[in-house]
Amino acid sequence: MPLTRPTLYLAITNHGFGHATRAASIGAAIQRLNPDILLILVTTAPRWLLDAYIPGDFIHRPRMLDVGVIQTDSLKMDKRATLEKLQHLQQRAKTIIAGEVSFIEQNRVGLVLGDIPPLAAPIARAAGIPGWMSSNFGWDFIYRSWGEDFHPIADWMAECFNQCHRLFRLPFHEPMSAFPVMEEVGLTGGTPRHSPEQLHQLFAGWGYHRCVPKEKTVLITFGGLSLQQIPYTNLLAFPDWQFISFDTNAPDLPNLIKLSGHAIRPVDVMPICGRLISKPGYGTFAEACRNKLPVVTLTREDFAESQFLLEGIQQYGFHQILSPADFFNSHWDFLRQPLSHPQSTTQLPDHGELTIAEAVVNFFA
Repeated sequence: MPLTRPTLYLAITNHGFGHATRAASIGAAIQRLNPDILLILVTTAPRWLLDAYIPGDFIHRPRMLDVGVIQTDSLKMDKRATLEKLQHLQQRAKTIIAGEVSFIEQNRVGLVLGDIPPLAAPIARAAGIPGWMSSNFGWDFIYRSWGEDFHPIADWMAECFNQCHRLFRLPFHEPMSAFPVMEEVGLTGGTPRHSPEQLHQLFAGWGYHRCVPKEKTVLITFGGLSLQQIPYTNLLAFPDWQFISFDTNAPDLPNLIKLSGHAIRPVDVMPICGRLISKPGYGTFAEACRNKLPVVTLTREDFAESQFLLEGIQQYGFHQILSPADFFNSHWDFLRQPLSHPQSTTQLPDHGELTIAEAVVNFFA
């Protein structure tokens, strides 16, 4: 039987976990406002990650609608492999679009919302329904910065984005000039689910009984791919500090809480942390800003989004900017240095996911 509920096709880019979590936070907000709207999440992100953000039911359709960047960890990119996969995607684009249009028609989807696979817009157009998007960058911008070999792909993607009916532009954004209609929204992301007291009870139940002041508690997170060589031995120079990691390969150390495999998210532990160590990434930066958590971030060369993320965190958050050498080849004395103050006295609006969710609910009203 065809689906008769209001149905949203939520297409998520095939790149890391950050896009999946910020899109899922929008999906969760939609469910809170109108549980009758059926969510179809079209993504290769794992189901457990989506479940961590969306408490209600949804359909998971594992489909790769774009490439993102081929990486071995959160910082190392393989441009040659990325270009080959992008060219293969472009060759298959008509087939992919036809398959998704058939699925959309069979399931009576009323709206497409993408973050931010370029094919989402032509899929919506071919299906005869509105195609919206939300992001702080477009993939055409990323690839164009990589040189002439990528320019044909970037041009093709800009043509796709130009078919988008409505873009919700997130903070820390590039100009996104390929999109014809834009509106600004606030920071998106998840909300912590536990009080500090509840967190400490959870940690104790998992065998972690140390109680360390917030200013000496540090969250280390580098997204779904993590890093291959985090210098964890540096943590031993801070015996009176507490570090928290979601890295499956993290060693057993007396001052390291390892949360991989537990039903908890990085955003959930932010209220008990005094600093976050990470790489430039919208999802991590946005959730840190929403929770007033200072950010210690590595720079990231040759990824054009990073410039806007680093400028944004310096503008709106307490921060430290590290070179890779500061992180990999030092003893982490930066933790004992004072944080830099935000350059602006104003705060970014948050709850952008609610703004987008309200627009979706109003569309189906």
